[in-house]
Amino acid sequence: MTASLTFIESPPGFDALVDFTLEDVAGAPGLFVLRPDSERGIRMFVIDASLYLPDYAPVLSDTQAAALELTRAEDALLLVVANPGDDGTTVNLMAPIVVNSTTGRCAQVILDDAVWPLRAPLRAA
Repeated sequence: MTASLTFIESPPGFDALVDFTLEDVAGAPGLFVLRPDSERGIRMFVIDASLYLPDYAPVLSDTQAAALELTRAEDALLLVVANPGDDGTTVNLMAPIVVNSTTGRCAQVILDDAVWPLRAPLRAA
């Protein structure tokens, strides 16, 4: 799968970049590379939370959902940033990337609820 995504505002660390491409990582279902269209040398790894984190269910505010033009929960694709390291991979559950799967409109949402950790160890599913 390859999809064009447009952030409603630049994600942290990507000043002024809003147009991105989401690409599958071959042989790793639910793992993607997210690259800004104008800076192809930059990338971040993201995972489909529904495949790897089935109990992860953050709640968006009405304002956040409206900004993404989400009217149905099933239209939301929930991605989390994965950070590989020497001690394993962690995922940022406090700031998921929420994608309107029908429009490609997306945002990295900072959750108001402090329940979710910034660096959660990713465990095998």
